[in-house]
Amino acid sequence: MAESLTAVFGPLGSQSLSDFADWAVDKPLRILLIVIGAVIVTRISKRAIAGAVRTAGDDALRRRLQAAADLAPAMLQSDDTAERSAQRIAAISSVLQSGVAFVIYVIATFLIRAEVGVNLAPLLAGAGVAGLAIGFGAQSLVKDVVSGVFILLEDQYGFGDIVDLGEATGVVENVSLRTTRLRSVDGVVWYVPNGEILRVGNMSQHWSRSLLDIEVAYDTDLSQAKRVISEIARKYAEEEPDILEPPEVWGVEALAASSVVLRLVVKTRPSEQWRISRELRERLKVGFDAAGIEIPFPQQTVWARSPEQGAAVADPG
Repeated sequence: MAESLTAVFGPLGSQSLSDFADWAVDKPLRILLIVIGAVIVTRISKRAIAGAVRTAGDDALRRRLQAAADLAPAMLQSDDTAERSAQRIAAISSVLQSGVAFVIYVIATFLIRAEVGVNLAPLLAGAGVAGLAIGFGAQSLVKDVVSGVFILLEDQYGFGDIVDLGEATGVVENVSLRTTRLRSVDGVVWYVPNGEILRVGNMSQHWSRSLLDIEVAYDTDLSQAKRVISEIARKYAEEEPDILEPPEVWGVEALAASSVVLRLVVKTRPSEQWRISRELRERLKVGFDAAGIEIPFPQQTVWARSPEQGAAVADPG
């Protein structure tokens, strides 16, 4: 009887032991290999992303430095520009590396579930539906993030720049992947979603320009006025290190209703154009007073008809 039981259950017991041994050794080994593979692929991907972003950032940095050197050699500040570029590259690399690592570990998790015998079909179907719902609901978020990546990668603007984003204008206080934070001249803080930015006007990149339209009376000697303006601007440029090139008087810009408009332009360091414009206006006022050049004010001639005389009488006013 014992021999017959052994004959019956012995092979079955050996088979069960063999299956258990296969499950206990083979499954964990496969899971371990999946985890190790995921870690290795993640590290390789992170290195590749860091190299690609660094290369793209270095190219953008070289273009920016070359443009600054060509346009305004005196204001070239490679240390500040290089630091800003390094911060931008680090931010982009971190985001892309985190995204790739998330995808790799999600795939590894599904593979591990398959190894332990979990049916992936319901999970994949549920993940597909959830992904579709999230995709529709997060379209604006994805748009903001993608736009933020390109803003950082192309260095369209950064901290401290003065920009015009259409609905908001001010100094950039922070640039994240989703929003840009500006502070306007009156102190209002604006949060602009990156995906809503259709165009960017950067008023402080590489160099700036102070543009003054100066009005003089119609009976003014224009040659004298231009000479006075040029002399005042030249003397100020000799004193002011933030003026990059000799000021230029471009001449008559417009013939207005009460004045002739002369244009003066001055190339300055970034964000210094407004301060320099204010100082120039003050000096021009003093110089015009000394030279006897009239700064006009709106004038008009009113004609009034006298009912008694039946004639038109001119009353200049």
